[in-house]
Amino acid sequence: MVKLNKIYTRTGDDGTTGLVDGSRVAKSDALMAAIGDVDEANSWVGIAAAALDPASDEAAMLARIQNEMFDLGADLATPPDVQFGFGPHDMALRIVPSQIARLEDEIDGMNDTLDALKSFILPGGTEAAARLHLARAVTRRAERAAVAAGATRDLNPIALNYLNRLSDHLFVLTRHLNAVAGGDILWKPGATR
Repeated sequence: MVKLNKIYTRTGDDGTTGLVDGSRVAKSDALMAAIGDVDEANSWVGIAAAALDPASDEAAMLARIQNEMFDLGADLATPPDVQFGFGPHDMALRIVPSQIARLEDEIDGMNDTLDALKSFILPGGTEAAARLHLARAVTRRAERAAVAAGATRDLNPIALNYLNRLSDHLFVLTRHLNAVAGGDILWKPGATR
């Protein structure tokens, strides 16, 4: 349970921030860049969701994803446990394989209704799809940042897998949303030469 009585603590005034285990790292640390990128991607997912019918299946998918992205941020901010490693337990929220499996099931379900790609697609289309393209791009940046952070510390490999699958999910969801509105916007190499 999270309970915030006070928003400012002044503990970060020295340029550090706290991790879940109470340790502190510089706000400029690669891990904090990854966590910040996950937060930004989550914000863009929320902006995309605002362009959807709240009762739609797509909005429900994005609601689950937004909650999981908070789980993901907590996972990245929690160093491995001496006893449990990266396994979930009462004191650590971890991304688990079933969350990735659900993303894959949703990807497959949407992809089964789409034509095969014959070109790269341009980010755009419906308002929700265009917003999701931005969320996808930021998710890919978050993945790169997490991989960079993982070069200096142990991170949950399942969390990294989740980020990779999430960018795939957001891409297929943009195609799914655009299919209803007339299809993908295809790249035409050299069209303006």
